[in-house]
Amino acid sequence: MSITIVFIVILTFFSLLLGVSYFTSKNVNSETFFTGNRSSRWYMVAFAMIGTTISGVTFISVPGEVGHSGWTYLQFLLGNLVGYWVIALVLIPLYYKLQLVSIYTYLDQRFGVRSYKTGSFFFLVSRTIGASFRMYLVAGVLQLAFFDALGIPFAVTVAIAIFMIWAYTFRAGIKTVIWTDSLQTTFLLSAVVLTIIIISTQLNMGLGQMIKAIDEHPFSKMLDWDWRSKTNFFKQFMAGLGIVIVMNGLDQDIMQKSLTCRNKSDAQKNIFWFSGAFIVVNLLFLSLGVMLYIFAQRMGIAVPEKTDDFFPLLALNHFGTIAGVLFLLGIISATYSSSDSALTALTTSFSIDFLNLDPKDPASKPKRIKVHIGFSVLMFLVIVLFRIINNESVVTAVFRVAGYTYGPLLGLFAFGILTKKQVYDRYVPLLGLLSPVLTYVININSKAWLWGYQFGFELLLLNGLIMFTGLLLLTKRKERI
Repeated sequence: MSITIVFIVILTFFSLLLGVSYFTSKNVNSETFFTGNRSSRWYMVAFAMIGTTISGVTFISVPGEVGHSGWTYLQFLLGNLVGYWVIALVLIPLYYKLQLVSIYTYLDQRFGVRSYKTGSFFFLVSRTIGASFRMYLVAGVLQLAFFDALGIPFAVTVAIAIFMIWAYTFRAGIKTVIWTDSLQTTFLLSAVVLTIIIISTQLNMGLGQMIKAIDEHPFSKMLDWDWRSKTNFFKQFMAGLGIVIVMNGLDQDIMQKSLTCRNKSDAQKNIFWFSGAFIVVNLLFLSLGVMLYIFAQRMGIAVPEKTDDFFPLLALNHFGTIAGVLFLLGIISATYSSSDSALTALTTSFSIDFLNLDPKDPASKPKRIKVHIGFSVLMFLVIVLFRIINNESVVTAVFRVAGYTYGPLLGLFAFGILTKKQVYDRYVPLLGLLSPVLTYVININSKAWLWGYQFGFELLLLNGLIMFTGLLLLTKRKERI
């Protein structure tokens, strides 16, 4: 793909985002950044959330991973579906009843200030590393596709990428993010659908032939009943259920969008409709994955050792210019739709949870802008550090470690909602640190200790269970079982 085409794609993409920001930033006040004045249409939020949940990592990894695990990922997605229903029926009513801006304020009301700060801290760590990791991947693509040819250093590429997020979110925050994420969701879905059409056209397949080829392909296997396997149905389903509840329902990033809806009923409709659309979109990604492998087999193209390189390899080198443009638009959209909301959520959480800013107070705006800039700089530093490490396995390990910090959040919220017990709040931060450590120790020894059992995504549930059990032990004496 020529440098000129890449430049036009990038320029057009960011011009559209800045245009959306300009129109959504009119007549805003101090509360707009945090809550969107609770005036968002539920269907807009639902559509925007598709882009937020489909990160650049998903965009690249899911199609390639089909070659290793088939469609067993669908088992995980079915757990996701049930998890979203739990969010809609249990967490959304709770958040609206308490009129929360930061969802971690619930922990203050339920347990005390140290539990509150612990929950918010774990979110800040997890989301900062997670968003930086995703931005690191897309910055690498932009560097190879465009900036290397101009002799621009990677650090400058990252600075430009993050500055663009800051530029279109710093005025209206979550209100702008909902609209820009909707635009990016459109680009993302168009990229996947049109790429599938391009592949089927090159293979001279009609719609019926393509569906039949996908259905009969061995990579379309969905169910795994081997209890020791990482892709066992029950492991995947329960992990999908738990991960969605924690990494969506207990995550300020995702919930902040739902809390911009006008009322509880609208927010619930948003979650129900989004959960169905989420399954359909991921089915498209899985179908794309099978088509990639069919194409490679028929054309005699070697599959790279790293499956994450498979989709980029074919899109940029074998499908033609239009497919290359679609791929570039898709991965940028997927990454920015998750990163822009992450930056807004990080700013919101720190401003409310640690600086105690009043969203309705106009005087809070200067501090909020400083926090927004601060997290932009922090993300920049983390991404550059990833580049300095220059070891993908290490960077991926750091990303996985960040996932461990969601376990304490699961334990805290579950204990708060499912019991009426009070705990010794001052010990909760220590328990929060201990829970991921114990989870890690059990994970690396699971084969030896648990008769060959290997943890998959359900490791999060173990982490939450350890935290929950620890909170039981911290129950105040007069209320102990």
